[in-house]
Parts: sequence; C-alpha cells; structure tokens
Amino acid sequence: MPRRKAVKARVILPEPKFKSEVLAKFINVVMHDGKKSVAENIVYGALDEFEKLMKKYKKDESSDTDARHMTIIDHFEKVMDNVRPTVEVRSRRVGGATYQVPVEVRPKRSMALGMRWMVQAARNRGEKGMVSRLAAEMYEALEGRGAAVKKREETHRMAKANQAFAHFRWN
Repeated sequence: MPRRKAVKARVILPEPKFKSEVLAKFINVVMHDGKKSVAENIVYGALDEFEKLMKKYKKDESSDTDARHMTIIDHFEKVMDNVRPTVEVRSRRVGGATYQVPVEVRPKRSMALGMRWMVQAARNRGEKGMVSRLAAEMYEALEGRGAAVKKREETHRMAKANQAFAHFRWN
C-alpha cells in the first residue's frame, strides 16, 4: 500500500471467444504457474461439459422460455452470482477484545472471492481431470448446492451470528 498515490486497477481485457471480462478474470484465477493457454483450455472445456450437463439433467426446458434464450455465458454469470458473498466478517480489535464484525463486501472483492471459492472447490473434488471437476462444480452451483455455495452460505451464517457486533463497523 503506497503512501503517495492510489494504485490503479489493472484493466483486464475480455477473453477472445465469448468477449466476457468476467470469464477472462476467471481464466486468470484458474491459471497456475503462468500457463494461460492451459487455463483457457480447462475453462472452455469445462463450459462445454457444463452445457452438456445442463442438457442432460434438465427435464423439460421447453416450459422455461428464459432458459432457452440464455447463452452459456449467461449461465456462467448466474453460477457466479450464486457463489458470490454479499457480507463477510472482519476482525476488529476494540479495547483488548477481538470481535468478528459483519461488513458488506465490495462488488470486485465479492466476485474475486466467488471465483476463488469456485476454483478451490473444483480442485478438491474427486472427478478425473480439472475440466470435469470445474464443470460439475459449476452445475452444482447453478442448482444452489456444492462446496462453493456452501462456503458462501457459511460466510453469510457467520455474519448473521455476529450481527450484534455490527455497531463496531466504522471503516
């Protein structure tokens, strides 16, 4: 954290296939050891497999007109919305005691946390290959279950439990 002037946020260019900035950021989160092309292959493969999973498990999509008109990127953004937290707890030291104070999460941090949780949950799954792990985690997040959604709910539950300390939120 520099003393003189604020650090400018880096501009992330949209990825070439779907022209989505959110997906470009997600590719960067998946990337390991600077291997961006490997991360792109994993994410694009996972999106293809995610689409196949949706077609396989959706019983009657003809009744849901919105679902037919949504693209895979719209579904991906819905997945990310299901994983993003809105509140979190931050430690505050007041008079010798440390309190877990619930604080609203900024939109950029919320998206970053959601992406991080999604990738971490996918890495901890048991499927063979990161593509199928990520696709399965995306599908479960779309359905409102899965490890990443559970992490979000746990964070919200913690914030709700510590709501009594909300008056310590001054920053």
